[in-house]
Amino acid sequence: QVQLVESGGGSVSPGRSLRLSCAVSGFAVTSYTMGWYRQAPGQERELVARVTVFEGMTTYADSVKGRFTISRDNAKNTLFLQMNSLKPEDTAVYYCYAEYSPRIWGQGTLVTVSS
Repeated sequence: QVQLVESGGGSVSPGRSLRLSCAVSGFAVTSYTMGWYRQAPGQERELVARVTVFEGMTTYADSVKGRFTISRDNAKNTLFLQMNSLKPEDTAVYYCYAEYSPRIWGQGTLVTVSS
């Protein structure tokens, strides 16, 4: 069964870190371009980071460059998003996705950054 399951969200103070995980089932994490979107209340879903299937090239939203890092672990078949120096504006539900056919999504994990 093809499935993405996120974990690692939570509530943290500004400046702290979190690492999100996206466990992949049904295909290899390196087989498709994958990434993370987020959606804050009342806002559209936005692309946060992605890693391409072949070259493993990474791209980031300007708002997270230098703070977030996307990575893949082949042995664990898992996609990660390391989030450092978190800000209140990073508060959102974070979704991992894969450019499967059709595109597939995880269920989302909530990240709340507040003091």
